[in-house]
Amino acid sequence: MQKMQTARRTRRRLRGVCGAVAATAALAVIAGTAAPATAGTASPDPWVYSWGQNASGELGNGSTVAQQTPGPVQGLAREDVKSLEAGGNTTTGPFAVALLKNGTVKSWGDNTFGQLGNGTTTARSFPAAVAGLDGIRSIAVGCHHALALKNGRVWAWGYNEFGQLGDGTNSAKNTGVPRPVAVQGLDKVKAIAAGCRTSLALRQDGTVWAWGANAQGQLGNGNTTDRNTPQQVPGLQGVTALAAGTLHAVVLTSDHKVKSWGYNGNGELGNDSTVNSTSPVDVPHLEGVAKLYGGPHDTFAVLEDGSVKAWGWNAAGQLGEGTKTNRTAAVAIDGLTGVRELAPGRDHTLALRDDQSVVSWGANANGQLGNGNAAAADRAEQPVAVLPAHSEVTHLATGRNASFSFAY
Repeated sequence: MQKMQTARRTRRRLRGVCGAVAATAALAVIAGTAAPATAGTASPDPWVYSWGQNASGELGNGSTVAQQTPGPVQGLAREDVKSLEAGGNTTTGPFAVALLKNGTVKSWGDNTFGQLGNGTTTARSFPAAVAGLDGIRSIAVGCHHALALKNGRVWAWGYNEFGQLGDGTNSAKNTGVPRPVAVQGLDKVKAIAAGCRTSLALRQDGTVWAWGANAQGQLGNGNTTDRNTPQQVPGLQGVTALAAGTLHAVVLTSDHKVKSWGYNGNGELGNDSTVNSTSPVDVPHLEGVAKLYGGPHDTFAVLEDGSVKAWGWNAAGQLGEGTKTNRTAAVAIDGLTGVRELAPGRDHTLALRDDQSVVSWGANANGQLGNGNAAAADRAEQPVAVLPAHSEVTHLATGRNASFSFAY
């Protein structure tokens, strides 16, 4: 009898193992990549995914080869990552920074301006620790600099020609600061964001502060003078969330209004014009906004019902509303429902749905759509599938002004 019971238990264990292997293989086929073997878990793939351009190792997979379908970031498990942000331009400076749940930070990719924060300017194609950072609550990444929030204060590193590090200095052109430095005169910060060469902070009192490049009015302080220390954005009170594009910024207030400022040549401010604004302006045609996302030259709002509205640059169909026409006011993305999170890249966009599926649309010359079909036509009318339902992905990220993506 004991032998029969032992045999039955053995068969049940074998069926469980086979089921886990089959699930892993199925996701590998759908995602177009070989899923790493995982011990002791039935998860289809535990790693952070990346895909798209990779000339500087920005995908973090130990190589510099572009990838058209999602593949694993080397040694970076989803369950360990709290948040991930990516920077760079399509051709210069692409890198990524990950905040782990234990409060430490890792980085990889281009390091020309010290944006990896490890004290060097040597590029790296796999994640490694940012020097001396622990207890970090959140991160933000610009084109070539990064921010970290700890105990209500902000630390910064990387490119600093325009004072975007906020420490009262400006680096010479083509140089940067390769280790984290403290942003001056700013405390009680609860959220941070980064434009291409601009930094922003939301304080606990609902005020917004900005520093760095300001040629397009992206600091929101009524002028176009660069600042190397934080300056309060006048007229903003009760702000609950903020986001930044390359040259513009957008906020959500406690009375459910959306305001924006900065560059507006493509309609990225969403105020029915293409005129820049050095001060915050109201964004009309929006109700029930839950989350805001600043793309390089566009803006997205996820509404409380899971639908999406978008405005701004649309040359590759990255707004997803079925055309390639720029939009100066918020328009609905028809057919896109149940959206939990968005990530706008340079000219492509990702969406995570409630069922944990990931879809993408827009340009694809660098394989940034993740559907295994680089250099295909832009997808302006219908999103393509990147990861299937129940992928266990809960967050997305794209390069600040670049063509690579992450799901984790």
